[in-house]
Amino acid sequence: MEHQPIEYCNSKMEFDNVYFWTDTVKDWRRLLKPDKYKEIIIASWQELTDRKLIAIYGFVIMPNHLHVVWEMLEPNGKETPHASFNKYTSHMILKDLIACYPDVLPFFRVDDPERKHRIWQRDPLAVWMDSKQKVEQKIVYMHNNPLHERWNLADRPENYRWSSAAYYETGTDEFGFLTHYQDRF
Repeated sequence: MEHQPIEYCNSKMEFDNVYFWTDTVKDWRRLLKPDKYKEIIIASWQELTDRKLIAIYGFVIMPNHLHVVWEMLEPNGKETPHASFNKYTSHMILKDLIACYPDVLPFFRVDDPERKHRIWQRDPLAVWMDSKQKVEQKIVYMHNNPLHERWNLADRPENYRWSSAAYYETGTDEFGFLTHYQDRF
């Protein structure tokens, strides 16, 4: 099936191409620190992969941003899978903030005719991965991100739960949505 390029925030992502994608929480706030918000992200990726709309080759969820190496396979109705991801995760996180942390809401308020709050910053970074070497470099980078002295979230990449590092170390996909990059390249 022939697909049109995905236009998103002044960058292009085309279907059936692999991208390194970075999505950042508005103003780099550490909103993703609670596991329940990481679980919302995981649930969205599980749904999109179960429906064969995306393939995920690697990821890491950090306290204020995430990286994912993925491929858009099919549109989700009239929208792209990454737009569906941002819409769903924003909606679910915002719903929880309203119910549990209303004092945090002002940090995500925006003056926008389309919405009152924004969870994800505009202009996520999408970098086309046109070689196995680029994918490997980005996966290593992602997996080492939690070890960086700024974060100190784990002592070894595979010990940080919210990434694909353990999958690449052990072959066990705890999340049920990963595809080994070597199956693609």
